[in-house]
Amino acid sequence: MNNSSASVPGATGASYALIAVRASLVFIILCGIIYPLATTGIAQLIMPHNANGSLIKDSSGNVIGSELIGQKFEDPKYFQGRVSSIDYNAAGSGSNNYAPSNPDMLQRTQDSIEAWKKLNPDVPVSKLPIALITNSGSGLDPHITPASAEVQIPRISKLTGLLTADLEKLVDKHTESRDLGVFGEPRVNVLKLNLALQALIK
Repeated sequence: MNNSSASVPGATGASYALIAVRASLVFIILCGIIYPLATTGIAQLIMPHNANGSLIKDSSGNVIGSELIGQKFEDPKYFQGRVSSIDYNAAGSGSNNYAPSNPDMLQRTQDSIEAWKKLNPDVPVSKLPIALITNSGSGLDPHITPASAEVQIPRISKLTGLLTADLEKLVDKHTESRDLGVFGEPRVNVLKLNLALQALIK
């Protein structure tokens, strides 16, 4: 009767182990060293800004934020971003997966509406974009919709003395279009917009 089990002539358990060790070393070097170094090098060569975190710096070269991570702006004379249940802490990306009927969700939304009414008495709640009182999936969204920026203009105009028309032009200038003209929605980076606003205030 023929033996159906396959084997390598002369192979032993020790030789199989040696083959496994060699293969592991090859893949560790290839996937753990060569590939990361190659992709990092290519990224630094063709898109260094993106590879280094899309950092935004001030005129002195100090890092003040990233294009990819939202920030909280306490001063009402600046544009406000979306609600963040994690207070824009990038170390803990995510948000509570509340249902619309969840009591905590309803309370947070009501609190956001009341805060809006207090800071924006000239703009009725009916014109408040829902994006300004809802949390993004990551809690780190750096963008708002153009409508969410425009609806804040009356408050900012009153607090800064800037003309409404000038603020409208500012929002329009910083509105990013859909990626490749197809993907996503028009959006405004809040940090970039506020930096431009700060320059106008000065």
